[in-house]
Amino acid sequence: MSVGAGLFYIPPVIDTDEKLAAFLPVVRAADWVALDTEADSLHAYPEKVCLIQISTIAGDRLVDPLADIDLHPFLDALGSHALIMHGADYDLRLLEKHHKFIPGAIFDTMLAARLLGERQFGLQSLVEKFLGVKLEKGSQKANWARRPLTPRMLEYARNDTHHLKPLADRLKSELQEKHRLAWHEEMCARLIADCTQPRPVDTDGIWRVKGSHVLSRPALAVLRELWHWREAEAVAANRPPFFILQHEKLVELAAAATAQNIEPLLPNHLSDRRRAALLRAVKAGLELPANEHPHHPKRTSYRPSEAERRRYAEIEKRRDGRATKLGIDPTLIASRPMISELARDWNKHEPELMHWQRELLKP
Repeated sequence: MSVGAGLFYIPPVIDTDEKLAAFLPVVRAADWVALDTEADSLHAYPEKVCLIQISTIAGDRLVDPLADIDLHPFLDALGSHALIMHGADYDLRLLEKHHKFIPGAIFDTMLAARLLGERQFGLQSLVEKFLGVKLEKGSQKANWARRPLTPRMLEYARNDTHHLKPLADRLKSELQEKHRLAWHEEMCARLIADCTQPRPVDTDGIWRVKGSHVLSRPALAVLRELWHWREAEAVAANRPPFFILQHEKLVELAAAATAQNIEPLLPNHLSDRRRAALLRAVKAGLELPANEHPHHPKRTSYRPSEAERRRYAEIEKRRDGRATKLGIDPTLIASRPMISELARDWNKHEPELMHWQRELLKP
């Protein structure tokens, strides 16, 4: 065990191909592997995986994806394990997006805790309750792309996986006692599928930020150009879009552009180059012919029939009664939108439920 400044434990960092090659046999031979990631979504755009935390029976390691190393053999070795993770959705999306990695199976401790009825299911709360260990969470918003990482950051990263195996063992035992382990396995499989499937990009909706619904069609044309300008600036600067300009300011400028000179409204922090590019975007939006102005999305309101409202109430009553009996959040069994779909057409939407959810919702 190596110790850094103060009382911080500094786990070994793998940042060369040689170190990674030496670690691969440990991963391949491991009986279990706990995994987590750190990204820089608050500091960079687009975000990237900055650190991969690994715990096995042999100890804790931190793999540095920002170093000049080939991760493919490492990810291949991970693929043969059911990984222990906590709140895995964001990590799964990151690893698939940036490294095309999809695990075969996971044990998600957050999902397990929720199925056991835990209302506080953050890692810090669960580790303290089940293992009696109080974790420090001071580096949650740190810039994980910085190098070198501080001792405090290294300790924080290590804690994200160090306790996952004993925590998973406790939660798994309770799931077995309550006959909910199969439910958890199904939820984890669904999570992998949901998080690793490509998401279609809605090119007509992605730029419609909060507040855009009040704009005129000419102002929407300006807003669309401003949004694309901001995206380009964010990528070029490697900074999140809100650092360039807030959503509210985009809407304000778009609304004003159709009626007045907006230069007095521009923030002082914009450079001359960025200011000129923004004004060009506004000009491009204003010059669009009327037939090319965006339309407001058509709002379709569905009025359920009396029979559907009655079925909704019946399904909701069954859901809530069984959730109360099980001591779990009712939305784990079915969300309100899902209940609406089931009330409208049970046979069509029942296959969207997991097997254990269907069993609990049956009359």
